[in-house]
Amino acid sequence: MKPPTVFLGELTNAELEVFLRKDHTVIIPVGAVEQHGPHSAMLTDVVIPTEIARRAAPRLRALVAPPINYALSYPHTGFLGVAQIRIGTFMALIEDLCATFGEMGMKRIVFLNGHYDNTYAIAYACTNARPRLPEDCRAFPINYWDGIPGKIASEWSGLERGLHAHTAEVACLLAINPNLVDREKLNQEVPPFPKYEIENIGAVHTAYFFSNPGSVHWITKSGTWGEARTATAQKGEEYIELCVKSTELIFREIERTFAAMPPVLRRRRKTRKRR
Repeated sequence: MKPPTVFLGELTNAELEVFLRKDHTVIIPVGAVEQHGPHSAMLTDVVIPTEIARRAAPRLRALVAPPINYALSYPHTGFLGVAQIRIGTFMALIEDLCATFGEMGMKRIVFLNGHYDNTYAIAYACTNARPRLPEDCRAFPINYWDGIPGKIASEWSGLERGLHAHTAEVACLLAINPNLVDREKLNQEVPPFPKYEIENIGAVHTAYFFSNPGSVHWITKSGTWGEARTATAQKGEEYIELCVKSTELIFREIERTFAAMPPVLRRRRKTRKRR
């Protein structure tokens, strides 16, 4: 007997039909193919959200679609280990996936993002795709880390602890597949950021990195941003579970918001008959 699976690509057409009789949510992991320091696999940002999606899917009654590997890595331009596509190409791919999953019968199309630089492009692509979707279908991105409480999140990531190829990411890989990490090359490097007077430096981060293709390449020597040497598989399990709970919480809060403020159905324009 064929074993059950949450991965859409492993289902038969008949199994998909059975799923759609009761459930209508699909999760598409989105990442990048880019360098992650001298120690971690270039598919890090794909591997992590795929594992989080796998664990979250049963809780959300969802299927996990094949991931989007190639995406937006312009701050890493200059490193050899970068394979990226243009913003327009990426957005067109997101829009077409929205349309095809909508046609399939999905009512919630969730792009589970594992690479920050993709965030805005995914969101606006979902907006562009809205006219192509059924009335009861919604598509949106979720960054798997966004639902982690601030105090806890700061224990894992930040300017000093790191945001790329650091302990949190490396630990996840060690928990998922330790063969994706060269432990002998784990290192620590922190870019020379100035001392900021604001607590939330997101706006500064966006302005600097989004307006400077190649910025990670010139502000780091190794491609690592943060401390990676303290990563363990145990820490990885802990962080992955935090991210699974974060993803589930965000999804349920989105659903609560849809229920509290239901969208107004679009009115289709009537074409006037020519006399």
